[in-house]
Amino acid sequence: MPASDIAYTPILPEGWPRPRGFSHAVVATGTRSVRIAGQIGRAPGEAHIAAGTDAGAQWRVALANVVAVLKAAGGEPGHLVALRAYVTDIAEFNAAGAAIGAAWGATLGKHFPAMTLVQVSALIDPHAKVEIEADAVLP
Repeated sequence: MPASDIAYTPILPEGWPRPRGFSHAVVATGTRSVRIAGQIGRAPGEAHIAAGTDAGAQWRVALANVVAVLKAAGGEPGHLVALRAYVTDIAEFNAAGAAIGAAWGATLGKHFPAMTLVQVSALIDPHAKVEIEADAVLP
């Protein structure tokens, strides 16, 4: 099902500057919603994330995992309406900006759902630095 089958309207309050890399809110209509559990930067089939794997590489894998789960539910990246990302080090996340941007472009293109980014003290895998959960609306 193509993303064009849902109505997706980013919301930008009057007078606010356009955010870079996300939307403050989206209005989405469709017929089914999908809630995607947190996905870490561990490839399917791996027992753990290798020690020393950087935040940019983990972001790429975690975002690809989100999209894989979404596709298994019958969706496409354009159906995503919200992402919540949890990172263990905001400074490391910011330093990995180029890798994160490249992963975003390769995975989601120029689609920018509403998004929250939060620093947490730890994640389920002792070497995890990133976890991403998502919501999607499918036609």
